[in-house]
Amino acid sequence: MCLAVPGKIISIAGDDPLTKMGRVSFGGVIKEVSLAYVPEVQIDDYVLVHVGFALSIVDQREAEQTLADLQQINTFS
Repeated sequence: MCLAVPGKIISIAGDDPLTKMGRVSFGGVIKEVSLAYVPEVQIDDYVLVHVGFALSIVDQREAEQTLADLQQINTFS
């Protein structure tokens, strides 16, 4: 089973679409991810990330709800 997690783009580096990178916040945890699959992404967009690659741009409301759900699951463990 694979898991992709939504995160918010907080910065973007690079001009070449194949090597463009972004700093993404996952509820406060910041990670560098490749933006090669979403060259049109903008700062403050939410993306779905799997193994270091942003795969698609997602709706802000859905992303925030998913992050809240994951946080709630974490409080049960």
